[in-house]
Amino acid sequence: MLGQASVPLVGVVDTAVIGRTGDAAALAGVALGATIIGLVFWSFGFLRMGMTGLTAQALGESDGTGERAEVEALLLRALGIGLGLGALILLLSAPIARLAFAVMAGGESVTADAGAYVEARFYGAPSALAVFALNGWLLGLGRTRAALALQVTMNAANVALDLWFVWGLDMGAYGVGLGTALAEWFALAVGLVLVGHVTGANILALARRTPRALLLDRERLVRLFAVNRDIMIRTIALLALFAWFANAGARQGAEALAANHVLMQFVNVAAFILDAFAFTAEQRVGAAVGARDREGFGRAVRLTGEFALASGLAFSALFLLAGGPVIDLLTTDAGVRAAARAFLPFAALVPLIGMPSWMLDGVFIGATRGPALRNAAFIATLLYIALDLALRPHGNTGVWLALLASYLLRAGGLALYLPGLLRDLGQRQHQGTQTSP
Repeated sequence: MLGQASVPLVGVVDTAVIGRTGDAAALAGVALGATIIGLVFWSFGFLRMGMTGLTAQALGESDGTGERAEVEALLLRALGIGLGLGALILLLSAPIARLAFAVMAGGESVTADAGAYVEARFYGAPSALAVFALNGWLLGLGRTRAALALQVTMNAANVALDLWFVWGLDMGAYGVGLGTALAEWFALAVGLVLVGHVTGANILALARRTPRALLLDRERLVRLFAVNRDIMIRTIALLALFAWFANAGARQGAEALAANHVLMQFVNVAAFILDAFAFTAEQRVGAAVGARDREGFGRAVRLTGEFALASGLAFSALFLLAGGPVIDLLTTDAGVRAAARAFLPFAALVPLIGMPSWMLDGVFIGATRGPALRNAAFIATLLYIALDLALRPHGNTGVWLALLASYLLRAGGLALYLPGLLRDLGQRQHQGTQTSP
């Protein structure tokens, strides 16, 4: 939970630093730019999610130096892929940005600030994707404290650099983006040091001692991508959903866009922290499925669901009670403050309404039901877009109603697959009982 809580802090810091300047257009620009960067960078989030599972499997199967070498080769492969893809994104950053701004709505001043933010953030693309791989590898090894240290280091550097560039050097939205990009490079350097502590060798020594045939094994490289193909499609669908949400806010003007971005910091904090229960469900459900234990499966879903529900209720109450002062902390613009306070109840409902979809994500990831995750996210995104279009006459109220409905649509889509999962698990348990000695 601590590790998850630290993830959205980058966005919170970016929002607070630029929001305290009182420039609504700059805050809206950072909101739009952050949406674009999130859509581009997190399309490759499989580097983190895929690495966790593959590393854990390789470690669990380790029976000597061969499998341990595969653990280290996984890191080298993922780092190489992350740095390579990040370099390609940086190389293509200009056309990517032009395409994004052609699709995303925003006034001239908002687009100018967003363009400056996006330009700076692209400098960190190689390091951001490489850090995804590092985080996934550390989590797969069970080194959660090291993963937490990596995230906290990046956040601390981001805070310091944002304050210096924005409040000290008056660099505006560009300074926010540059501070985050440099923090990502710093985190990569720290992460490589952590690798040395974990493996007893620096990254260059690892590269030298890993057999080239193993490192470049085609079958293993293909598996690195294939294992999370459906999760990647799911991620892109959900990123498109949130990009549409940001664009819908931009249609309402700079104040509404900025206010929605402030409120999304509440949503992000709740979502990431509650995802800790989904991660627990992944492990417990996966163990139950592997053991063909339907009772264990039910217990895992019930216990994690109960804790997540209680936490969702607590977050909703906390946001309603303390949301106003936090909004005032994040921005000094009176119009943005008023708009954010007006729509705070919608944001406060997200932890409660979104919890079932987050929990079911964990259940189906643990059960390795990628097609269900892919289909539910894709269909929910299409239905959300249709609903948002239908609710346009209701302004920003319609924007938030459509977002709340999207969580229900996603949870409903996954729930449709739940009976089949239970049926398959029951059949496997029965078969296991019949074949047991």
